[in-house]
Amino acid sequence: MSRTFSFGALARRPEAGAALGLFAVLIFFAIFGGVTFLKPSGMASWLNVAANLGVIAIPLGLLMIAGELDISVGAMVPFGAMTVSVISGHYGLPIWMGIAAALSFGVIVGLVNGFLVIRTAVPSLIVTLGTLFAVQGVVLGLTVLITKSTSVALKTEGVAKVMFGDFVLGGQMQVMVLWWLGLTALYVFFVHLSPFGNWVFAMGGDKVSARNAGIPTERLTMVLFVLSSTSAAFVGMCQAILYNSAQVAGGQSFIFNAIISVVVGGVLLTGGFGSVIGIFFGTITFAIVTQGIYYTDFDRNWSSLIIGVLLLGAVLMNNTFRKMALSYAPKKGGK
Repeated sequence: MSRTFSFGALARRPEAGAALGLFAVLIFFAIFGGVTFLKPSGMASWLNVAANLGVIAIPLGLLMIAGELDISVGAMVPFGAMTVSVISGHYGLPIWMGIAAALSFGVIVGLVNGFLVIRTAVPSLIVTLGTLFAVQGVVLGLTVLITKSTSVALKTEGVAKVMFGDFVLGGQMQVMVLWWLGLTALYVFFVHLSPFGNWVFAMGGDKVSARNAGIPTERLTMVLFVLSSTSAAFVGMCQAILYNSAQVAGGQSFIFNAIISVVVGGVLLTGGFGSVIGIFFGTITFAIVTQGIYYTDFDRNWSSLIIGVLLLGAVLMNNTFRKMALSYAPKKGGK
């Protein structure tokens, strides 16, 4: 029995609108940005941005699919960077000790976020807003107390430099791109090819029903918050190793940029709908829009307006595409 192609089934995919938006912005900047935009150096510029953002956006998107939100990632990026820099740069301890400490602190903050959300029933937006300011205060206070400065140098060599803070493929693309692709593949497997993903979507649909169905909602909430905060600390750590320094200020842009990427990728703010591939496409779309503007002849004074309009257009296209798909009914007839 042959199965006919269904536009409705294809369009109902969460990543369908995101793919269409990505294609649209690629065409736009290929026309107005010229061939330079599509050269290896041009592609590296937006792939590097997408990689650092994407490592954070996917776990954040999974939290949003599950009906939660974590905005403390904006503080975890400088937290991870300063942790490895203070331990291995200021004190001169082995780089692997700094890496372990940065990731461990990421796990701890994620556990705190998850515990507070579960035990207090306070919305995760409020909980992680408090964590955001608390972590920012800890990073600033301890860094100035220990180093008497808000900037710490870090010198990394050997395997750690190659794995976390080097350039590959001609020296233009950050190794983070490889981490991003590898982690995306893992998330695709666990979210779309294992029971773990069904649990996440069930939580976003109705958490009470999911709990009654035997899904370990509390444990899963903890895991998702740990993934989110640890991923942000990982990105900060890698940036410190890449640039051989860390700054207390920084990371705030990751909050809204990651949320925008997730929404452009087709994830509903109400939860229960989305996909890893959609977030992947949404992240690339955001990176292309923010970086592609510099390859055009547009007046830079209007760059924020152009970026805002293009991103809003991508989101509206995504929503319109999805609504059309949901209202689409294939004609009956034939087997």
